[in-house]
Amino acid sequence: MSDNVIHVGDADFETQVLNSEQPVLVDFWAEWCGPCKMIGPIIDELADTYAGRVKVAKLNVDANRQTAAKFGIRGIPALLVFKNGQIQASQVGAVGKAQLAQLIESAI
Repeated sequence: MSDNVIHVGDADFETQVLNSEQPVLVDFWAEWCGPCKMIGPIIDELADTYAGRVKVAKLNVDANRQTAAKFGIRGIPALLVFKNGQIQASQVGAVGKAQLAQLIESAI
């Protein structure tokens, strides 16, 4: 796992994501989710690629139901890009690195 990926939860989501100076890509995932595990290495690569420009965070939906519910997460993996506390872009389901990079680029 990349050192550039942070883990966030209900308690620190506002501080780490909504109040972030940088855009933040949040990966909503769960341990039991196969597609989530498939894109995990891609998320790590993107965290390294965009280090210093975009913060990359992971939120376990099973352990942080309040935040997942607040943002209407019904399917995972769900990737949301936040900028200035607002959702700028989103993607539900496992996609390739190029599509995820495009998602980030569209928001920054």
